[in-house]
Amino acid sequence: MSYSLFGRINIRSKEAVFKPEFLLTGFGEISNLAAMRPRPRRFSTPTGSGAFGPPTGVRLGLIAGIFIACTLAARGQDPQDPIQVEPLSSSTDYTVAETTAAPPPPSLPYPVSVYDSSKGGGNVPSGEPRRFHYILGLTVRGVYDDNIFLSHTDRVSDYYFAIEPHIGLGFGDMEGRGTNYIRLDYIPSIILYVDHTNQNDVDHIIHLEGRHEFSKLTLFFSQDVDILRNANLNSLIDTTGQFANIDVGGRTELNLYVSRVRAYYDLTEKLFLSGEFDASIWDYGNDFINSEIFSGGLYINYRWTPKVAVGIGGTGGVMVVEDGNPDQPFAQVNVRLSYEATGKLNFYASAGVEFREFDSDHGERTTPVFEVGAIYHPFDGTTITLSAIRSMFASGFSPDQDFAATDVVLRIQQRLLGRLYLGLSAGYENADYFATVTGVHTSRDDNYYFVEPSVDVLINRFFSVGAYYLHREDSSSEDLHSFYDNQVGVRATVRF
Repeated sequence: MSYSLFGRINIRSKEAVFKPEFLLTGFGEISNLAAMRPRPRRFSTPTGSGAFGPPTGVRLGLIAGIFIACTLAARGQDPQDPIQVEPLSSSTDYTVAETTAAPPPPSLPYPVSVYDSSKGGGNVPSGEPRRFHYILGLTVRGVYDDNIFLSHTDRVSDYYFAIEPHIGLGFGDMEGRGTNYIRLDYIPSIILYVDHTNQNDVDHIIHLEGRHEFSKLTLFFSQDVDILRNANLNSLIDTTGQFANIDVGGRTELNLYVSRVRAYYDLTEKLFLSGEFDASIWDYGNDFINSEIFSGGLYINYRWTPKVAVGIGGTGGVMVVEDGNPDQPFAQVNVRLSYEATGKLNFYASAGVEFREFDSDHGERTTPVFEVGAIYHPFDGTTITLSAIRSMFASGFSPDQDFAATDVVLRIQQRLLGRLYLGLSAGYENADYFATVTGVHTSRDDNYYFVEPSVDVLINRFFSVGAYYLHREDSSSEDLHSFYDNQVGVRATVRF
């Protein structure tokens, strides 16, 4: 029996699902979506122009030169090459790419829809005869950013280039994910500033995932390692920085490790158990507060109809916070629903209550947790995803404080004329802070949003060019954390 996880958009960890499509800036959880926070670095912000304006002069020439040179190189190839793959913007969540039945890996902290593929929905093997697969790609971006430090008072602008090679290796059905496979992806992101060269750095994003199916037992696992040296929570599915690290609110050093294991065991044709283990480690290389979250869960699920699966169960774990902050054991009771309404619409939901205790004199905290989402393909070439999630994280910036994060993300992609791709991503997050010890008062409340329209053109099967605009803004009750930022970028991607 085969299982299909129809994808939750893992907003916070932003975990990735990889497909044969042509990606424009690498793979960018998301996890998702999914995949987790922390506290600002205290640095002296250099002075500079904070006005947002169009690139001019030599800097514009540098950006345009790369863009035009890449375009001319592409035109030198055979214009009759058939288009066999599709592009995606670097900031498009993996669900936007779901033109096939390939599912995302198990997500954090909840697994999502589990269907019997023999009864509608489910994984479809890629059918590729090769057992060993590889992907090689390179994306180059030229970007103007009017607030590179995400500062509230001292806005500094600069131009930068991002060089992002991508290497993917796998064995088995790594594209279709319908049978056993293992896959490793690695994207270093080399950031080179024109003026503030002391801010040049390299991020490393690594993703490993696999699946193995026995007669009644199916196992999934994934491991993400994100080594970040900027103000963003970048990932394989988003390298442009849609999600800023608003808890810290500035450039910092963060090593983020996220592990997931999922197990599904058939009891009967309709009844099955699902078990899960999750771990996330937020390790800062500077004077911020590190934290770790470990959890495990067990759920019993019922395939009500070929299109509907429901489940109920519990998750328990502990949040370990360093620097004298109290540890926090917690437990959740959740109900789950996944519904494949039609071949064009998938819906999933998880809702419950969390009971959190504190190793301090603070009383127990009870709060709702939920996750809902939908993936809709109304027409050929059109994909719409909508998701919302509420979860708890330790603050890396403020001692003895957590925050409840509520996120909503909408993504739309439209293909026109076979080669032109229009994209729109928009998201909102509310971060509501609360004390974890008696005597600590906090009133911080952040409201963050981003909007990113994009346009990309597939020149031939190996090469694409595009442009995007990103606006992101945080309105915080503490002015230190408020900011707004605008970015304009052009990009070129080659992939084999």
